[in-house]
Amino acid sequence: VQLQACGGGLVQPGGSLRLSCAASGNIFSFNVMGWYCQAPGKQRELVAYITNGGITNYENSVRGRFTISRDNTKNTVYLQMSRLRPEDTGVYYCYLQQRGTYYWGQGTLVTVSS
Repeated sequence: VQLQACGGGLVQPGGSLRLSCAASGNIFSFNVMGWYCQAPGKQRELVAYITNGGITNYENSVRGRFTISRDNTKNTVYLQMSRLRPEDTGVYYCYLQQRGTYYWGQGTLVTVSS
């Protein structure tokens, strides 16, 4: 399984970005896709995930600002980020988890700065 993420960049505080991540390979129907963020000098932390059935969960600081969605026909997960804050800065990694195994994308950098 391979994941390809894109959509990062530089954005001003209060702005928006949309990340996407496409998975390919041997993907089973039941899986979870999501995003982690690794801020400078910190550990990687879960941002949000979504199951193949559409159940979502968010880290508290992004709830109400970020929206995760997916297109099962394309094995793609999206992260719509709004009202971005400087503390959202970091490398965002998408993942797919199925049958107990995690697969990771290469990471895309999001920088929130004026």
